[in-house]
Parts: sequence; C-alpha cells; structure tokens
Amino acid sequence: MGPVYRSLANYEALIYIVLAIWGLFVFRSMYRTWLEWRNSVFSLEREFALRRLGRITAVALLILGLVFAEFFIATFVAPSLPASDILTTPTLDLLAVPPGTLSTADATQAALSLGTPAVPSGMSGCVPDQIMITSPQPGAIVKGSIEIIGTANVPNFGFYKYEIAPIGTQDWATLSADRNPKQNISLGTWNTASLTNGEYFLRLVITDNEGISFEPCVIAVRVAN
Repeated sequence: MGPVYRSLANYEALIYIVLAIWGLFVFRSMYRTWLEWRNSVFSLEREFALRRLGRITAVALLILGLVFAEFFIATFVAPSLPASDILTTPTLDLLAVPPGTLSTADATQAALSLGTPAVPSGMSGCVPDQIMITSPQPGAIVKGSIEIIGTANVPNFGFYKYEIAPIGTQDWATLSADRNPKQNISLGTWNTASLTNGEYFLRLVITDNEGISFEPCVIAVRVAN
C-alpha cells in the first residue's frame, strides 16, 4: 500500500480539485431535488423526490469522506511511511572499485591502521545546492544524537531519505524520510547510541515525483560513543 499512499500524497492538490468539482455538481443536484420535494403536490411525487434526495445526500457524504481520507493520508500516513515502503531505492555499489585499486574493506583496514576513518574520496554523488550533506563532515567522529544538516532540493522533488551502513557491507538501514524539500537546514537526527563503535557510511537518497532516484550523496563517519 506504500506506493498507493505516496501517489495519493503527490497528487493531493489535483485530487482536491476533482472532488471539489464533483461536489459542486452534487450540491446543485441536491438543491434542485430539495426544491422539487418542497414544491411537490402529490404524495407519490414527494416520495420519489425524497428518495432521490437521500441518494444524492449519500454521494455528498461519500465525497466529504474522501476529502477527509485524502487529508489524513497526505498529512499523517505518507510522511510517516518508511522510505523502503514508499519506493525501493537502487543500492549504490560502494564496494565496486576499478582494477588495481584497494577494495573498500582493504581501504578501511588501511585507514584504521593509521588511526583515521575511511573516507572514499570524501564524498560521493553529492551535488551542491541539490543533494548535499554538510554536517557531519566526511571523516567526522560522531556520538550520541546528532543533527544531520544538508540540502535535499532537486527538480520535480518527490521525497528524501537518509540511511546508514557499516563500511564494507550493503546493510543499509533507513533512519528517516520526508517529502518536504530542504535547503541547507536540518534533514533530521541520527541517534548513534545503539550502534557498535566503528566506521559507517551515511547517505542521502532523493527520489523525484516520477519515482526516479538520483545518485545518493554518501560520506563516511566514525561512531565513537
């Protein structure tokens, strides 16, 4: 149901417009039927008009229910969906490296031997003013609950999510998701207290309103609680 809820949220304005137009036609029919019922002379004629009025009233209540349902889904349900339920995001293969270079695991071990966190090229896939993590910085040492600052603002924006994975694995875990674009402000928080100390990748994934994901912005940090 996740993709259905997401579609309903993305087309919220259009759905309201359609329901409003439908409601206007129903209200006009209701008013005309009520006039017909009020002006009826014969009991049978009044009975038929009353039945039609009842059916039209039921349709009006249905439209009102759809409006409330759309509001609830767009405001509360869709934003709270885990990003993995909204859309399956292609996994960035951070372990794939050109021949003749160190693998991610080897690079991590080499960096650990020097006492510094592994940061493959510092950042990967980040685009200034569109897809960017500005805090924490690549290679930062983090602990406790931290605020993630960055930018998630691309053309035809759909939603963003941020994820973590231990370096050397593809075990991505979604921390949070939001369907509101952000420009160099807080994307959310990350509580590192429950994690084992070590090196982690933190990535920001943005998907447009057509369901197409951009290349994630990826940095490496060290958790040291």
